[in-house]
Parts: sequence; structure tokens; C-alpha cells
Amino acid sequence: MLLNDAQQQAVDYIDGPCLVLAGAGSGKTRVITTKIVTLIRKHGIPPERIGAVTFTNKAAAEMRERVSRELGTEAARQIVISTFHSLGLQILQKEHRRVNLGKHFSLFDEYDSQKIIGDIIKDEFPGLIEKSSERSVVEEYAVTIARLKSKMLSPEDLHQDQVRTQIYALYEEYLQACNAIDFEDLIFKTTKLLRTDPEAGERWCNWFRYMLVDEYQDTNDTQYELLKLLTRGSNRFTVVGDDDQSIYAWRGASPQNIDKLSKEYSNLKVIKLEQNYRSTGHILKCANGLIAYNDHLYTKRLYTDLGDGSKVYVRTHRDEQDEAAFIVSEIYGMHYERKCRWNDFAVLYRGNFQSRLLEKEFRQARIPVVISGGSSFFEQREVKDVMAWCRLICNPHDDVALLRIINIPRRGIGTETLSILSDAARKTGLSLYACATDAAITRNLLEKQKKSLSEFIRLVVRLRQCFLSYEDEKLANNLLSLVEYERYIEASTDSKAAKSFRLANAQMLMSWIQDMVKGGREEEPLSFDAAVDKLGLREMMNRQNDGADADAVQLMTLHASKGLEFPYVYLIGFEEGVLPHRNSFDVRGGIAEERRLAYVGITRARRELNLCRCLYLGTGLNKSPTLPSRFLDELPAENIVKVRMGEDVKSYDSKKMNEDFLSSMADSLFSQMEQVRKKR
Repeated sequence: MLLNDAQQQAVDYIDGPCLVLAGAGSGKTRVITTKIVTLIRKHGIPPERIGAVTFTNKAAAEMRERVSRELGTEAARQIVISTFHSLGLQILQKEHRRVNLGKHFSLFDEYDSQKIIGDIIKDEFPGLIEKSSERSVVEEYAVTIARLKSKMLSPEDLHQDQVRTQIYALYEEYLQACNAIDFEDLIFKTTKLLRTDPEAGERWCNWFRYMLVDEYQDTNDTQYELLKLLTRGSNRFTVVGDDDQSIYAWRGASPQNIDKLSKEYSNLKVIKLEQNYRSTGHILKCANGLIAYNDHLYTKRLYTDLGDGSKVYVRTHRDEQDEAAFIVSEIYGMHYERKCRWNDFAVLYRGNFQSRLLEKEFRQARIPVVISGGSSFFEQREVKDVMAWCRLICNPHDDVALLRIINIPRRGIGTETLSILSDAARKTGLSLYACATDAAITRNLLEKQKKSLSEFIRLVVRLRQCFLSYEDEKLANNLLSLVEYERYIEASTDSKAAKSFRLANAQMLMSWIQDMVKGGREEEPLSFDAAVDKLGLREMMNRQNDGADADAVQLMTLHASKGLEFPYVYLIGFEEGVLPHRNSFDVRGGIAEERRLAYVGITRARRELNLCRCLYLGTGLNKSPTLPSRFLDELPAENIVKVRMGEDVKSYDSKKMNEDFLSSMADSLFSQMEQVRKKR
């Protein structure tokens, strides 16, 4: 497909800063990848001197795959195509000495960070927990520290007498002692380095001869600063974004960065991509009509050559049960009558709680369904804890695993001990475990510190002895009790339900290892370390396969749907307090962001779109009447059809649905038997 005039203009312009305002479905990824190819083939820029940054690993992988089709795998491999955080990690790995990090520094995730902050609060500010629940206090300070870093603020930049500053400073000391950084540091430390270290700043801004940024509206202040530093001098960059799809203000994204560009770069070239290649006319006119109620620095209006298509249905249901039953029955009917695939359908909603009833209805109808946006099993903190123990047993020199569980359960191994071990590890090149078992290194510890550390080492040695003696079944069966993890869950978890949930997850993981160690009829027994490796591979595959490619109806939040498209979309929750969410009512810019969220949902639809609301929400005696979402009144009347759902609506009863299911299974089985017979 040839580029349209606006797309070609965006590809060709390389003489200065360029802002491409790319509406939904306007082919922005194609513009970026074509521009990368053009920079290399036409302008002779070496692949390794081009940086292309986006916000998800999936988007980066797709971009690299598209480029490789044009340039080949080797050239595509050399281009720096990554997320902002991956780019920051690459720079810090090369410049680790300049930011006072050892070569093999650790990266702590959100759980690691919250655990450190929790320990600091318990030890130094116990009064904070008395005023509120421990979990809410820890989360509050974790979010505060993350936001301070996103604004390029260190503890030294804040009032020293404030509690948040003191907690922030102690947290940074702990990270330094562990030779570790957190997720926000990937941008924060990189940006600070390039800003304050002239030699490093000059080296990196000279390295990249051209930068491209996708989803620019999702950048925060620190990411914007990083882009400026990397392109300082040449100002040769292209950013592609859509202020109408900025839906991440709650995690620091600043759509105002589009406005900053126009103010800080007088020669900014602005190009609008307004032709939509995804949706039909009525859907786009609804999207345009809705988003017109927001303020805009640059106005744009999407159009399509795909024809008007079906009008958008605005359906009013009595309650959530009726709504779910209708959606399930209509999707069921369309699947068989129109021969659609199950993954042609998506049901979108504002919050995960809205998926429960829908999932139940789809399961009962035997319709395959995938729920996107939730945490996978391997992302649960207790699963990561136990996996870290398993990894440490197999490899005691795994510093990341050791740091994760050295105080799980709490053993009183504090910042000073970790600082001494980390310093020694940096100087000697040894692992933390090796340093902890070296008497010459630990002799400077206090007796109490030595005792805490030696108890931990003795535990690891005992577990290692089981492993080295091939007592794999014993290890798999007893690990949780040996490391006292069940006691830890009991002591560190507030609610009974949460304790039960976390313990069940830990036990499930170990039961998998037990099964693999024992072997079965179809599988040979595995050694303990082989079983752990196999589970580690399963974890990585879990992250890569999010279910979007499965032939199943897709249930997902509006946030998770961004970047995706489906022929048929059902968007539920058009009630005041749901969409827009009640939390947005008193927040400056809150309603505008909720409107952008609805706009994102509408523009996911290619052929048909249903917007649904309920007269009542809740169950049983707790049902409450609702008000329709204000967004419904903002849709152009000529592009919608309003329907009050009732007895006249076509529905598929459960008996017929089961009969159709069995019939389709029989047809499939007969078809497979025919294929086998023909091959013979």
C-alpha cells in the first residue's frame, strides 16, 4: 500500500524537529518503520546510529519485525529499537561507574521496592502505620517516590525535615547498599547522568544521529527531558502521538509535552495524519463528535474511505445480568450465522470488576474467552519469592535472587550489612554470597549482624546440601516449611482471604516442581534445577503470550485495548460513576481523560460498535438506579441508533446454544475423519 500525502511528508522530513499527530488507525507504525528504512537507504545513516523508542516490548518487537522485512534481520538487529526503560538500562550498563553502580547491578521491581520501603517505615517511622493500614501507607510512599523521580527530584532537592524526604533518602541508601536500582531509576538516573556529566552527555547525543518516539503523548517529564538531551545540538527527531489518546495521566504521562514542543522548538514541523484505515464512517463520526468536547492545541478530524457502515448502537439494558446475557447470545449467534472467528469480538470496560459476570456467562455458554490486563500467575509476589529461593538453591551466586529473599522472612540483615557486602562485591568481583561467606570481609560486622547473616548462610547451606545430594523430592516437598515461608505469609498478610490466596499460589508452584521431579507416565523425572529452569522458561513464554492471538472472545479494560482493533466491539459501563469514573469528578482534567478513554474504546471498532448502559447496577437487594453517562449525550444523533433492550430482542436460549455447540463439534469431528480417510 502506498503512503498517502501526509504519511509521505512525515517520512521525508528530517531537517529538524517533527511532530506527527497520528489519529487512531492512521498508520503511524507504518510511517515510523518506513522512515527508519528511508534514513538508512536514502540518507545513509548507519543502523546503529538510529534510535526508535516506544512504550511496550510488544510494540518494539513489532516495529523491529517490520523493519527486518525491508532491511533484513542483521540490519534490523543493529537499530536501537526499545522502550524508554530498556534504552535507559542500556545506557546505565555502559556508564555504570559514572552513576556509582557495580557492573552487575540489580533491578528491583515494584514488589521489591515496596518491601524495602515497608521495612524502613517499620524500623524508623512505626507511628505512620498506627494511623492507617501498613499496605496503604507503603503504597502511598512508593507512589510518592516514583513521582518525585519522574519529576527529576532527588532527596537533596526536597525539604530535609519532611518524613517523605527522610524515607526517600533511606530508600536510596538501601538501593546503593544493594548495588541496585528501581524501575524509575532507568529513566531518572540516565537523564540525570546526561544532564550533569558533560562527557557522557556529549557522547550519547553525538551517538544518535536520528531519534524517533512512538506514543509520544504517553511521555512523562523525565522522558521528555531524556529525548531533549539525546538530540541536543542536532534537534533531529520525529515524535508520533495523539493527544486524544493520552490516557495515562495517573501514572505520570503528560500530554502537555506536545504543547512544550511547540514552545521550545520554534522550527517544529507539525504533520497531521487524519485518514483512518480501520473504522467505518459512523464509528469515526461518533469518535470525532465525542472528542470535540475536549480542548485541543491542534485540531484534527478523522475521515475514512471505507464507507459509512452500520450506525453505532446505544443499548440500554435493565441490569448487568441482562447486559451480559445479551452480549453473549449476540456474539454466539454472529459466530455461527456470519462464520466469524471468536477473536473478532471484544468486550471493553472501565474496570476489571466488570468482567466477572461476563466471564461467567461466556463460560456457561462454552464460548472460549481470554481476559487481558490481569497479572499472570508468575507475576504474583509470592510466586516470585519462591522462585527466587529455588534459583538461589541452584545457583547461590544469583545476586538478584539473594537480594530478593535475604530478609524473607525478616532476619534483621540491614542496610549496613548489605552495604559492606555490596562494596566488597564491587571491589573483588565476587558474588554477594561469596562475600557473605568470606571471614575476611565479614569480620568488620557487629556480633548481632554476624549472627543474622550466619543464620541465613546456614539455611542456604542446608538447602544446598539437599540439592547437591540429589534429594530433589525432599527439597521440592519441604522447601516452603524449610525456609519458613508459610510463617512469613501468616505474619505479613492482613486479611484471611489474602493469606489463603498467597499460600495457595506458593503451594501450587511447588506442586508443579514436585510433579516434574517425580515424573509421570508421559514425562521423565527432572532434576530440581532442570525443573526450576523449565518453570523459568514457562514464565518467559507466559509474558510473551498474552492470549491476544488465541481464537477466543477478548475481554479487556479500555487501557489494555489501546493499540488493538477488532471487527466487532461491545463497550459496556456507560453510566455516570463508571465511565466517566467517579474518581475523575473532582480531579482537574479528570473528565477530559475519561473522555479520551471512551474515545480510545470507540476507535478500536472496525465494522460494528455497541455502547451499553444499565438502568440498575448491583445484585439482589443492593441494586441501585443509574444515570446515563454524559458521554452518550455528546455523540452525534445522526450516527447512532438507540435501543431499549427487552423481550423483543433476539436471544439464544441455553438449550439451543448447547445443541448448536454439540452440532458444531460433530461437524468438526466428521471433517477431521474425512481428511484422515482421504490421506489413506
